[in-house]
Amino acid sequence: MPRKPREKSISGIYHCILRGINKQDIFFENQDYFKFLKILEKTKKLYQFKLYSYVLMPNHIHLEIKDENGKLSKIMQSMEISYASYFNQKYNRVGHLFENKFRSKAIETEDYMLNLQRYIHQNPQKARISTTEEYRWSSYKEYIYKANLVDKEEVLSMFSEDRDRAINNFVEYNKQVVRNTKSQELLEYEIKKQLTDNELISLIKEELNIDNIQEIQKYSKKDRDELLMTIKKVIVGWNYKQLSRVLGISIRVIQRTIRNKKNG
Repeated sequence: MPRKPREKSISGIYHCILRGINKQDIFFENQDYFKFLKILEKTKKLYQFKLYSYVLMPNHIHLEIKDENGKLSKIMQSMEISYASYFNQKYNRVGHLFENKFRSKAIETEDYMLNLQRYIHQNPQKARISTTEEYRWSSYKEYIYKANLVDKEEVLSMFSEDRDRAINNFVEYNKQVVRNTKSQELLEYEIKKQLTDNELISLIKEELNIDNIQEIQKYSKKDRDELLMTIKKVIVGWNYKQLSRVLGISIRVIQRTIRNKKNG
C-alpha cells in the first residue's frame, strides 16, 4: 500500500515525534541526552528552522518545529542518522534505532500551538517520571530563564506583551491539565498508528479514573454502555478486537453498543 503523503503545514509549524524502534529506549544516561541536544543545536543552525518546544523522553522525542524552507524530512533525517550513529557506536549495536518514519502533524492555529507546547512540556509528568517544572530534558525552563535552543518570543507574546507577565501566564497555563477535549486530538494519540494493550489499559484507567478495568465486567448495562461511549469519544488508537480483549467484554456487545448509541 502506498505511503500516505505527509501533511503539509501552511504555517510551517509541525509537531514531530521520533520514537525508538519497538518502543525501545533511546537514552540510557545523561551523556545521551546531552548528545542529542548538541545534534539538535547543530541541525537547527544548518537548516535554519525555529524550535518552539521539545522534550526528550526515554524512548521517544517530541519537537515543535517551524520549517519555513520545506526541509522537514531532511531536518529529521539528519538528526536520526547522527544520533543513531553515536548510539550504535557507543553501545556496540547495529541496525535501526528509530521507527522507519518520523511522525508529524501540521499546526495551523495559535490555540493548537499553545496547547501543543503545554502537552510537550507535560509529557514527563503524564508519564510519572518527573514534574513538568523539574524535568531536565525539556524546553520548559528555557521559557522561564535563559533560552539555549528554543525560539520562545513568539510563544510568550501570545500570553502578554509584558515580558514578566507573559512568563507568569506561561507558567500558569502549563500547570493546567486539559482532559477530554477535541484539541487533544493533535497530540500523540492521533499521530501514533496503534496503541499497545498496556497503553490502552493505562489510558482507560487515567481518562476514566478506574483502578481495575476488570471491574467493568460487573457494571450495569447502562454504566457499561456509557463507559464504552466515553472510551470511543476520548481515546484514539484502539480497535474493537483489542478493546474486547483488554476489557473482557464481547466484541459484539461493544460494536452493538457503539453503533446503537451513535444512531440513537
